[in-house]
Amino acid sequence: MQPMQRQFIATGATKDMGKMLGGDEEKDPDAQKKEEERQEALRQQEDERKQKHIRMEVEREKVRQQIRDKYGLKKKEEKEAEEKAAMEAPIEGSLTRPKKAIPAGCGDEEEEEEESILDTVLKYLPGPLQDMFKK
Repeated sequence: MQPMQRQFIATGATKDMGKMLGGDEEKDPDAQKKEEERQEALRQQEDERKQKHIRMEVEREKVRQQIRDKYGLKKKEEKEAEEKAAMEAPIEGSLTRPKKAIPAGCGDEEEEEEESILDTVLKYLPGPLQDMFKK
């Protein structure tokens, strides 16, 4: 009986080896058709999922709008648009200036203060050291 077992094992191993080496595999004649049907089913499920999410978001937006109407709130986009328009529009007769409008030369004052402090320190140094720092 042993020779038969060896023969059976050898044939089974060669079939597996052939598949692993990229040999001829048993092909299902309807495999391509089944794969196309599977892909179509996946696309259909994805479309249904997207439609469901769109419906849910529309419903959420309705609820949000009801809350805005009830409490007199505005959308973020509306608030931002109003603030931007208010910043761009010139305000006649206003005593305050917009926060972003900085007159020219305001940033230079700090540098002048630093230079004056350096000059003050140099005055108290002996002559040769003053010459070294001025260079």
